[in-house]
Amino acid sequence: MESIENILNLQGKILSEINRDKKSLDVQDYEFKIYSQWGEDGIIQFLISKLPIKKRVFVEFGVENYQEANTRFLLQNNNWTGLIIDKDQENINSIVNSGVYWRHSLTAVSKLITKDNINDIILRAGISGDVGILSIDVDGNDYWIFEAIECINPSIVIAEYNSLFGKNLKISVPYDKNFIRAEKHYSGLYYGASIAALTELANKKGYCLVGSNTAGCNLFFVKDKIVGDIKTFSPSETYEISKFRQSRDNKGNLSYLSHEDGLKLIGDMEVINLENSQRVKIKNLNV
Repeated sequence: MESIENILNLQGKILSEINRDKKSLDVQDYEFKIYSQWGEDGIIQFLISKLPIKKRVFVEFGVENYQEANTRFLLQNNNWTGLIIDKDQENINSIVNSGVYWRHSLTAVSKLITKDNINDIILRAGISGDVGILSIDVDGNDYWIFEAIECINPSIVIAEYNSLFGKNLKISVPYDKNFIRAEKHYSGLYYGASIAALTELANKKGYCLVGSNTAGCNLFFVKDKIVGDIKTFSPSETYEISKFRQSRDNKGNLSYLSHEDGLKLIGDMEVINLENSQRVKIKNLNV
């Protein structure tokens, strides 16, 4: 396992060096995957090379067993300090008993995150104020938890969006502190918030949108004051229909639905229109 990690980390270093010669200021041109789910590792390496990061500290939640995460390459390649959170204690035990835990300054916490406890969880880990990266992926209350975070001031925010919700509407699933994606709808397609909703919230917090990954699931925001010459976008300019087909049937098997069929399947589910705080069924929206 250690030899595989060494090879992966070496590949990441090589790809990072290759990216240094590129002149583009569009984050999608820097994608590569080492431990991230898609191309986030490369985008993160590009951003931290361009931005004046005050503290090399990250907070990431929804990491499962940390085998696939946005910050793991950052931890191992750049030796950042971090806090990771996952609701499953078995996942946290696996991380704590792994080599990556004792080799690096990493804190792993098992907790079901809510908008009411997220600040306390971060503060109890000894983290506050300026940090380098906040990565949000809880497959449900992402918008509401992002809105609630006040104890840290990240230079970069990475947030998952649901591409089924389109590129123009500002919508999110209603807040439920016990939100479990698979229990809300068997398909697993009903979760999170739209790209426009997350971008408006980020703007209010002092961030601009610098892009999404080409897979169509993660957004990258940078503090307005430090973005410099990195290219910025409106939600509609960087929106991507997700390429992956993660829908499940009512027996839990992958059903590989298209974007359009997936949207129809969750049509009777309700979302919050953040423009007027009204609940509306997805099928009644012009998504």
